[in-house]
Amino acid sequence: MAYPAVARDMVARPTEQPSIEFCRALLAGRVPEEAITFCAYLLPERAAVWWAHECLSHLTVLLDHRDQELLALVRDWVSEPDSPHHRPEVSKAAAMPPTTPAAWIALAAGRHGNGSAMEAPALSALPTAARAVSAGVLAGLARVALEDRFSVLSAFVEMGIQMAETEALRQSADAS
Repeated sequence: MAYPAVARDMVARPTEQPSIEFCRALLAGRVPEEAITFCAYLLPERAAVWWAHECLSHLTVLLDHRDQELLALVRDWVSEPDSPHHRPEVSKAAAMPPTTPAAWIALAAGRHGNGSAMEAPALSALPTAARAVSAGVLAGLARVALEDRFSVLSAFVEMGIQMAETEALRQSADAS
């Protein structure tokens, strides 16, 4: 219920459950992929981009050379998002049509912070960073063999949950 924007991307109805419990319930539910989408919205944008990077990094044997280059670009951007060196590279990558898993993640990096890496006119036609993260992770997951898909999906969601819990602890410590 704390994330009304996610309602457009999910069938599951909001509950009163805490976010982490809700996410785990999604994973155990009829459409476990919705837990990926929820994680993309649950995490702060930069953390969501990093989470997506980490997810796709586990699938590099399923990704082409260009996607691997984009993942390296995203990794560099996450470490220094305000670097004048990375911003133009991310803008260029984010301007490409997102037709591969890593291209979606590059688009999410370009959208971070209301598009700090992209020109304002280009933003209106693009999905939110969370939607692009979700699309990238789900596109990567779609390349996983059916017999392995649920275990990989579960690992991705657990990684997202761990990041969300770490982020919550960090914010709590910052507030103290």
